[in-house]
Amino acid sequence: MTVQIILASASPRRKELLDQIKVVYRVHPVDLDETPLPNEAPLEYVQRLAAEKSAACIAQLGADLPVLAADTAVVLDDLIMGKPKDRDDAFTMLRQLSGKMHRVYSAISLRGKEHGQAVSITEVTFRQLTEWEIEAYWQSGEPVDKAGSYAIQGLGGVFVASINGSFSGVVGLPLFETSELLSRQGIELFK
Repeated sequence: MTVQIILASASPRRKELLDQIKVVYRVHPVDLDETPLPNEAPLEYVQRLAAEKSAACIAQLGADLPVLAADTAVVLDDLIMGKPKDRDDAFTMLRQLSGKMHRVYSAISLRGKEHGQAVSITEVTFRQLTEWEIEAYWQSGEPVDKAGSYAIQGLGGVFVASINGSFSGVVGLPLFETSELLSRQGIELFK
């Protein structure tokens, strides 16, 4: 099968989502500082990071294929929640999310013949969490490398009372928006 794009991410979840829509890709992750800029709004933050990742990948490879990059942030009251630094950080995030609605911003950047960007914003509401559940969830290992300290596609899904928007966007790659950008670049899906 002919490689159609380069994925500028090592995320197993993004790979699974591209596999789901039958896009053939080569992986070339890039490592960037993901610290938000002072007073940077969540939307600007995810758009900037996705664009910087795709640009960095092109700069490293001189790519002859389109490059797809993405960034996802969990946002509660304009507070950007990244991946937890440690157990205490994860507990703090999960306690903050407990019983509340938050938003998940997922930006994608596709650089090929042109640069296209799209964003998915999804509202996720958590039920009230107990300290025991937070501890057990931490012990599962799942929160360690996840924005907001949870994975909706895994055990963390039991915390979700409702979702309004894109499930795949919460996972890390909004498929509707991704397929639209790929189609605009002439990349065929469903092969």
